Amino acid sequence: MENKLTFKNYSDALKEDKLLGLKCNECSTITTPPKIACRECSSMDMDIVELSGKGKIQTFTTIFVPPEGRETECPYIMGLIELDEGAWVTGNIVGVDPEKASMDLIGRTVKMGHKVLPGDKYSAGEMVSPIFDLVD
Repeated sequence: MENKLTFKNYSDALKEDKLLGLKCNECSTITTPPKIACRECSSMDMDIVELSGKGKIQTFTTIFVPPEGRETECPYIMGLIELDEGAWVTGNIVGVDPEKASMDLIGRTVKMGHKVLPGDKYSAGEMVSPIFDLVD
């Protein structure tokens, strides 16, 4: 079983503000982050595609109690973004005061960037996470 898009390749691309996904050759569903099989039809016949990183906020939450090691970053906003290509991805929403975040964020257009986070006692080192800025 071949893993066409590894998390290392995915993370390395994020560091360059490139969002990679997998497009299913059976049903054309696009999936990100990487998975072994298509989330729609379970086919493993997928090819790597570069996604635009643009999309709309579908929902969000403000984090006031952070995971261990991220105490200095609180509060922050995590959002669920539907990308223009149809895939859904989570990431921090930046440029918005977490204390003033309201339902007006739902449906707003965003563009992806990235943030490198230090490792913690549970991880194997640093990790890269998508972040999203409002564009409208």
